[in-house]
Amino acid sequence: MKLMIVDDSNIIRNRIARIASDSFLNQKLPNIEIVGAAASGVEAHALFLKTRPEIVTMDLTMPEMDGVECTTLLTQVDPQVKILIISALSDKATAIQALMNGAEGFLYKPFTDDELINALLELVEE
Repeated sequence: MKLMIVDDSNIIRNRIARIASDSFLNQKLPNIEIVGAAASGVEAHALFLKTRPEIVTMDLTMPEMDGVECTTLLTQVDPQVKILIISALSDKATAIQALMNGAEGFLYKPFTDDELINALLELVEE
């Protein structure tokens, strides 16, 4: 499965990539290929059109375009895309809006390796 990581934090992008690509950690997951990483919604939309990932991890608070708007655009391009919101934002209304706009899961930062793997596993098993 192809994964795109969207977060304005380079540390978080690298952590998600490390966890998702570590075959020891994610033995429960199918083979995941990371097809790109983006630091903003605008960058993510352009990258999505080029790479067409099946799974996207999406931050909510980013420059240029937030995760809610980006989620809407990505699901308009591909209604089958599985989007996991990963955010430190505790505003439930924003999280609910992202879910209503097509996201299929939500994970709060900070997260453990197991929490991320389990959240991704839930997405791919749907």
